[in-house]
Amino acid sequence: MRFLTLAFLFMLSTPAFAQVKGYPAGVKAVTYLSAADNTEQPALFEVPAETNGPLPLLVALHTWSNDYKQAGGEAVYARWCQQMGWAFIHPNFRGKNNTPEALGSDLVVEDILSAVEFAKTQANIDVDRIYCIGVSGGGHASLLMAARAPELWAGVSAWCGISDIAKWHQQCTDNRSFSAYARHIESALGGTPQSSPKRSASARHRSPVTWLPAAGKVNLDINHGVNDGRSSRKEDNFFGGSVPFTHSLEAWNAVVPAPNRFSDAQMKTWFKTQQFPDHEVAEDPLYGINQPVFRKVNGPTRITIFDGGHEIIHEAALNWLNSQRLGQPAVWKIDNPIMFETEKGESESGK
Repeated sequence: MRFLTLAFLFMLSTPAFAQVKGYPAGVKAVTYLSAADNTEQPALFEVPAETNGPLPLLVALHTWSNDYKQAGGEAVYARWCQQMGWAFIHPNFRGKNNTPEALGSDLVVEDILSAVEFAKTQANIDVDRIYCIGVSGGGHASLLMAARAPELWAGVSAWCGISDIAKWHQQCTDNRSFSAYARHIESALGGTPQSSPKRSASARHRSPVTWLPAAGKVNLDINHGVNDGRSSRKEDNFFGGSVPFTHSLEAWNAVVPAPNRFSDAQMKTWFKTQQFPDHEVAEDPLYGINQPVFRKVNGPTRITIFDGGHEIIHEAALNWLNSQRLGQPAVWKIDNPIMFETEKGESESGK
């Protein structure tokens, strides 16, 4: 009944089409109704003009301090969809993460799910090929969606995502370079996570680690740059970032069985030294100059720490998603990747 009602409401809502700056021609701004509160929510959307059967759908999620009109690396997602003949949607999910309505709230979750339902009313979507992708704040939202709707996704590709809101608040408070993000969290919660039991509970509710035990059967690829969590230095061209890669290690811990988890001591040491246990990591051509320095697989879950900062490697992310199907084992070896060009700086859209 919920989906029938949604479909009816979507048909009543006429999208206001407009070309969006920074995106390829054909991508348009639309509105759809969110099942969360029956409000109209904006998104960017495109379906191919010509189709041959059901379409894969890429649900692309914006970064922490931006909204659905964010271009740069997010436009790469749209270009991929045009090249591959996929449907593309880039929802707003309440915009920048500095309000109670945003930052991993239940409204955010329902907005993203409603965006998928909207796409289904506009095109013949292949339900076995619905994918989710994001970096930084989009990585946070991707991890959250893997756990909050595990039955939906053929694959989720999460890059440099925040997995624990309270921990990140403390890390950003301790590092003055990233203190603005701590203020965003305080604005969303109404104060620091430690200031009241209610705010602490709200931070937990908005944190992927709280929900990720439900994502054990999702084809989930977790990625993070080894330099993330360290301030960038322009003088020596060092690109770091605001989210320690331990957030992705902790996301892994929340998904996999206990024998495969990393200890707190291991994670602390690995972050401090940027050195990992001696083991061979096979070269992965999809990562280009940003080769993996640590990788582990457990069934449908993979963690990769790569030589980079707070960024996404589009070729690795999108080619991996292209190989995944709902209900089928995760495919980790990509034999015939699709190559495409990105521009300088597009991988860094999450900073």
